[in-house]
Amino acid sequence: MAADPGSSRVNESGLPIEPVYGPEALRDWDAAEKLGEPGAYPYTRGVYPSMYTGRPWTMRQYAGFGTATESNARYKQLIEHGTMGLSVAFDLPTQMGHDSDAQLAHGEVGKVGVAIDSIDDMRVLFGGIPLEEVSTSMTINAPAALLLLLYQLVAEEQGADPAKLTGTIQNDVLKEYIARGTYIFPPKPSLRLIADIFRYCRAEIPKWNTISISGYHMAEAGATPAQEIAFTLADGIEYVRTAVAAGMSVDDFAPRLSFFFVARTTLLEEVAKFRAARRIWARVMREEFGAENPKSLMLRFHTQTAGVQLTAQQPEVNLARVTVQALGAVLGGTQSLHTNSYDEAIALPTDKSARLALRTQQVLAYETDITATVDPFAGSYVVESMTDEVEAAAVALMEQVEERGGAVSAIEQGYQKSEIERSAYAIAQETDSGERVVVGVNRFQRSEAEDPYEPLRVDPAIEQQQCERLARLRAERDQSAVDGALANLRKAAEGTDNVLYPMKEALRARATVGEVCDTLRGIWGAYVPTDVF
Repeated sequence: MAADPGSSRVNESGLPIEPVYGPEALRDWDAAEKLGEPGAYPYTRGVYPSMYTGRPWTMRQYAGFGTATESNARYKQLIEHGTMGLSVAFDLPTQMGHDSDAQLAHGEVGKVGVAIDSIDDMRVLFGGIPLEEVSTSMTINAPAALLLLLYQLVAEEQGADPAKLTGTIQNDVLKEYIARGTYIFPPKPSLRLIADIFRYCRAEIPKWNTISISGYHMAEAGATPAQEIAFTLADGIEYVRTAVAAGMSVDDFAPRLSFFFVARTTLLEEVAKFRAARRIWARVMREEFGAENPKSLMLRFHTQTAGVQLTAQQPEVNLARVTVQALGAVLGGTQSLHTNSYDEAIALPTDKSARLALRTQQVLAYETDITATVDPFAGSYVVESMTDEVEAAAVALMEQVEERGGAVSAIEQGYQKSEIERSAYAIAQETDSGERVVVGVNRFQRSEAEDPYEPLRVDPAIEQQQCERLARLRAERDQSAVDGALANLRKAAEGTDNVLYPMKEALRARATVGEVCDTLRGIWGAYVPTDVF
């Protein structure tokens, strides 16, 4: 039955939600065209025929803080508690390609992730963890090649076969220019480096996911669900075009592409968003790039619950938020999931809160019936309608990107950034006015004092410890070998050779992350954004 005029609400993408949906909502809707079968084009119902009926999604927990020793201990705890995959957070200096003793690193070492300056730190980070047996996701972008090569070197020292290593590097620099800011090089050499990574991994680490094209950080910056998938898929198209222009066949690298999205508390729209994203990507890969391998058409993605929706007020309420967000990701067909800890709006998660976050996933996987059947929402009047609407809104935004010359050109014009900032401003206004309810913040506040909470604190002595480790490394290593390896890297960067091979030898010789990045900065320059507003 039709809803009364004016009774509809508006979802996060600005599209109306009717109070009642019926058959008329799907009039002229073709299930064969829109849905297909699970594991088949257009992959609306999921990328695998059995989805979670055979085994659940990969449960990842994001960890990394302070020193490599502390992070190593946390990983071992997570594995003991049943984590199926590791996710590594790096500190800001590492993300920006600076050593811990660099002037720009002062005050930031070990603060938002683990500090990795050289192969010595990577050996400590993964000591006692059999890398051939775990799947590791590394949230690293501009210096992604370096951290991947350090991981490979440590795995090889363990005796692991690189062909058996599994995991993902985020390696998505375009979203850094849009929403996050941890870029190093200008877009053109950054894309060249990404193409080199694609080629290297196909030859050397064939099971590794070479890029995780991220909408998560755009969502954290304020993007709507439609903006999140539109701008993320537009970036993905740019990466595919770059690889094809570099002479690679689409079916040689596309099966290793993966994506990274957020899961908000607006469960129905999030489910629709994930389904729409799969459908759009399958169509683009088939129609624009002529991909023939079914795996090239599959949008496989990792999901993280929405950190931006966590509140410092009444932090225990975040347990409920994270559960709803995780449910949306699972019902939307995610391949892996990280659940945020309830205290992350205050500080790095404690052991207890990280364990509770993992237990949330385990309850969903093993105590509910949502893993008993594939795509429970298939044919739902509301979800199918929302899927079509979010898809149409995202495609319209992608067309706007194309009209501006593609993702890089649109970035240079400030298009995606300005659109996201406009959405973020609207959210802030709605929250301040009370139109958007945030439990514990602008409604249902506590009048009495909050319960005491003791956050996890990072020891400020970590920076000094890292500086001392770097001093010892530089005193002990063969400096002539380092200089020669960096010279070979410089020569490759100046030409057209794949830079990962000389980069690996420089890192093997104990060149630091900062030294390698500085070598490339000397050739490619550093990106300095211009004010386009």
